[in-house]
Amino acid sequence: MDLASLIGMLGALGMIAGTMISSAGSLGPFIDVPSTLIVIGGTFFAVMWTAPLPVFLGHFGAMAKCFLPPVKKLDVMIVRMVELAGIARKDGMMALEGQECTDKFFEKGLQLLVDGADEPKLVKQLNAEIAAMKIRHEQIHGVLGAWVDIAPAMGMIGTLIGLVVMLGNMSDPKAIGPAMAVALLTTLYGAFFANVFFGPIKTKLEGYTSYEINYRNLVVEGLRNIARGESPRNIQDVLASNLPAKQQETLAAA
Repeated sequence: MDLASLIGMLGALGMIAGTMISSAGSLGPFIDVPSTLIVIGGTFFAVMWTAPLPVFLGHFGAMAKCFLPPVKKLDVMIVRMVELAGIARKDGMMALEGQECTDKFFEKGLQLLVDGADEPKLVKQLNAEIAAMKIRHEQIHGVLGAWVDIAPAMGMIGTLIGLVVMLGNMSDPKAIGPAMAVALLTTLYGAFFANVFFGPIKTKLEGYTSYEINYRNLVVEGLRNIARGESPRNIQDVLASNLPAKQQETLAAA
């Protein structure tokens, strides 16, 4: 569980709810069914229109991943890459058959080496996988971006609807209050969902994608060096340059 995501979300909700309760005495005045229908329902179907159905449905599962930090560790991968480089240099590429890897992408690249792929073929195939992953992730980010853009717009549409209803019933004082509530609360809901939920989720997932791309690029670089027959020490130095200084020192001392 990513504590930053959990604490950040709960903290933001707590601050907003606390402000509402302290100013109005309860959350009741801020709950309005027509406003909810316009913002949540309207945004849901408008966002559905922006992407193919499989992508739209898939982005709900992807959102849960913002609470799960990446399990792939760069330093662990580098240590294993160096170990495999030593095996390959001593016993040849065939000795890498069946060796344990830190993840499926690493394992696939290693199998390509075992199967006799040269460096250009190895790099081309693995880079193609990275490019395909980027496209998939960008589609998900695009759907989340649509939530961020459309929710406030739906809030503005709700505001206009509320104003039209209010101006059409100026002779009835009892109708002014509910209409004004729709006008104001839809704007509130649109800003709330865009900036408290979907904006942070999109930013978090984009960060995880950047991490995954960097991780995979380092796997490709390590396997390239194994294919060239580079020494394990040189491979460690090249890959470790991407780690923070303290991790570099720990790796060097190991």
